[in-house]
Amino acid sequence: MSLHLTEVRVDYETAGEKLTVLDSFSATFAPATMTAIVGPSGSGKSTLLGVCGALRRPISGRMELDGIDVTGQSDRERSRVRRTMIGYVFQSGNLFPGLRVIDQVVAMASIAGERPRAARARAAELLDAVELSDHANRRPDELSGGQRQRVAIARALVHRPRLLLVDEPTAAVDRSQAGRITELLRAITVDSGCITVVATHDPEVVDAASRTVELG
Repeated sequence: MSLHLTEVRVDYETAGEKLTVLDSFSATFAPATMTAIVGPSGSGKSTLLGVCGALRRPISGRMELDGIDVTGQSDRERSRVRRTMIGYVFQSGNLFPGLRVIDQVVAMASIAGERPRAARARAAELLDAVELSDHANRRPDELSGGQRQRVAIARALVHRPRLLLVDEPTAAVDRSQAGRITELLRAITVDSGCITVVATHDPEVVDAASRTVELG
């Protein structure tokens, strides 16, 4: 399993002008490796995650995952890649406001194709892994920012992704929670052997990463 980006270019239209965010970007990401993507705001960190996650199609260049050129695939094929191979943790967590923690994870397991009993077992397993078993019946507004992020990480892992993409996981949490999230991501990467790519401004996350890629 590997992730290759070759000569990737992404442009945006802003106030009628074209802005190039990524220009001829190339990199290779290896299994069991956590890579920190760093750079100033606007340098393209979140855009790069979008390309890696088959959420954004570049103007030119290729994104290859496990030897598959995802860039040239149809929207349906790219959706299948996202659903089966990629886990995504957004900066805001994107939890469902009305659902209990356990149901947040069960819902994603069901979407991934798990049968109801297996989905609940998988959800319980993951909540234990992120140390939230005792919060299973709480709702997002009853959790701290760090706890919400750990729920989001559990959801991203339901289908055992080979690529885990994480956007600013410690931006809205206190330092003690930031340390737990950072260590959790490092442990997941090593234990599961997945490729983990983290966009971050946090020096602690950078220090925990196996390598750093700087943008901008």
